[in-house]
Amino acid sequence: MKIRTHFITLCCVLFAGQYVQASNLQQAESRFVVSNYAKTQYPIVFAHGMVGFNRIGFDALGMDYWYQILPDLARNGSTAFATRISPFNSSEIRGEQYVEQLKEVMAITGAKKLNLIGHSHGAHSVRYAAGVIPQHVASVMTVGGANQGTIVASDVMRLANQTGTSELLNTLISSFGNVIMWAQGLDSQAFPHNTLAAGHSTSIEGTAEFNQRFKLGLSLSPCGEGKYTDQGIALYSMTGNQPVTNPLDVSDAAMKALDLLSASKAGANDGIVSVCSAKFGKTIRDDFQWNHLDEINLLFGIKGTFAPDPVAAYRQHANRLKLQSL
Repeated sequence: MKIRTHFITLCCVLFAGQYVQASNLQQAESRFVVSNYAKTQYPIVFAHGMVGFNRIGFDALGMDYWYQILPDLARNGSTAFATRISPFNSSEIRGEQYVEQLKEVMAITGAKKLNLIGHSHGAHSVRYAAGVIPQHVASVMTVGGANQGTIVASDVMRLANQTGTSELLNTLISSFGNVIMWAQGLDSQAFPHNTLAAGHSTSIEGTAEFNQRFKLGLSLSPCGEGKYTDQGIALYSMTGNQPVTNPLDVSDAAMKALDLLSASKAGANDGIVSVCSAKFGKTIRDDFQWNHLDEINLLFGIKGTFAPDPVAAYRQHANRLKLQSL
C-alpha cells in the first residue's frame, strides 16, 4: 500500500475539479457552472488510447488522461464521462468494453443517444461503437486517431517478429499494463492485456482489417475527408502535427524519437499518428501545434507557447454539437 501511495504521489498535481465514480465510469462534476456554452443534448463519453487510464491518484490530487478537459466541460454545462478500457488489447475487445460502459451511461442518464470522443487507439473504440450500436450514437470525433493505423506500430511488430522477441514484448508491456491498473487501485483481471493484439490492431495492416468492417467516416480518398454525416451520425476529427512542442515537456523527447524512427515515414505527424491517418469525417483542424499527448492536454497541460489550448478546443466542439441539437 505504501509503495502504491508513493507511486501515485509522484504522479500527482493539484486538480481543479471533481469526478463521481460510477462502476468503471468517471463522471465529471463541477462545484459551479459558469455557462451553458457546452451544454449538449446528449452526454459526451470519452475513450482513452493505448497506455491509457482515467486517473492516477485521487479526486483532490491526481493526474488525469483528459487533463482538465472533462471538468471544464462540466463547468460549462456538459454531462461528460470518461471510460476505462484495457490499456493494451485488440480494437474489438476494447470496443466491447467501451460499448458496455456506453450502456451504463444511458442507464444512468436516461439518454437515448451519446456523443463519442476517442483519442489514438480510442478512435477504434468509438468507431466500433458507432458500428454496433449506431442507433444510440449522435456524433463521433476522433482525436489523433489511428484511423489508417500507424507506421510506429507496424515497425514495432515487424521488428519483434524478425528478432523473435514477440512473446517477451507481450509479457513486459502487459506487465506494465497491470501496473497502470494497480496505480488506479483496480483489478487488472477486469481489464485483460494483450500487447501483440494491441500492436496488430494499431498497425497499418491490422487497421486495414478493422476498416473493412467499420467503414463509417473513413476518408473517401487518400488523406481526404470522409462523409460528414452517415446513418444520422455527425462525424469529426482533429489532430496535431508537431512531435516537439515544448522543451519543458519531458514527453517531447519520446515523441521526437518515434518521429525520427518511424512516424516521419508517413509525413506530417504528431509523433505517433500521421495527419493522413487521423483523417475521419469532417476535419475540424489537422494543423494544431500539438503532439500526441498535447491532444489530451497531457502532461499537466504543458504545450507550445503559442499553441491553442486543448481544453478550449474540446469546449468549442461541445458547443458545435450543442448548436446542432446534439
